[in-house]
Amino acid sequence: MFYHLNGTITEMEPGLAVIDCGGVGFAVNTTANTLGQLQRGKSARLYICEQVREDAFDLYGFATLGEKRCFEMLISVSGVGPKAAVAILSVNTPEHVCMAVLGDDERALTAAQGVGKRLAQRIILELKDKMGKQADELSGAAGTAPVVAAAGEKTRMADVMSALTVLGYSRAECTAAMKGVDVDALSVEDAIRAALRNMMK
Repeated sequence: MFYHLNGTITEMEPGLAVIDCGGVGFAVNTTANTLGQLQRGKSARLYICEQVREDAFDLYGFATLGEKRCFEMLISVSGVGPKAAVAILSVNTPEHVCMAVLGDDERALTAAQGVGKRLAQRIILELKDKMGKQADELSGAAGTAPVVAAAGEKTRMADVMSALTVLGYSRAECTAAMKGVDVDALSVEDAIRAALRNMMK
């Protein structure tokens, strides 16, 4: 199983990058956001998600671990395949996807090619349910009382933690990533972005 590939970008075209690792060129499907961070002839690291079928072995690569986890989150939704997930992440960052789910923003998802209203609604429904369950687990866990307000209402911190957990990060990773992030001074989206940056340090 591949976790990431380090090498030189030798070819780029819409939806695809070829990364040379020790003389072997791997064709990696990717998003417009990741392609925008790559340069032909320059070294790069791509986080890899494998998709294996009877007739194909496809690699999907992402410039950040957050984007990879968001891709995996999206394809966990029934009816969402790799192509649809790549399309969504080509017009949205992982933070935007989380905000779309939290804010019931179908338009942010239907802006992606091939994603209709019904599929967008399913993504929001299934991922919001997953966020809710994980937020409940967080709020019930020892040492995470600040995540939920005293009245039981979700706070901005709870939204950020929910978004991070639905991206696949553990409670410990989320807690560590939130250190130094001034949630009160930031929007939920900016706080998610700051936490993801901390993950990469």
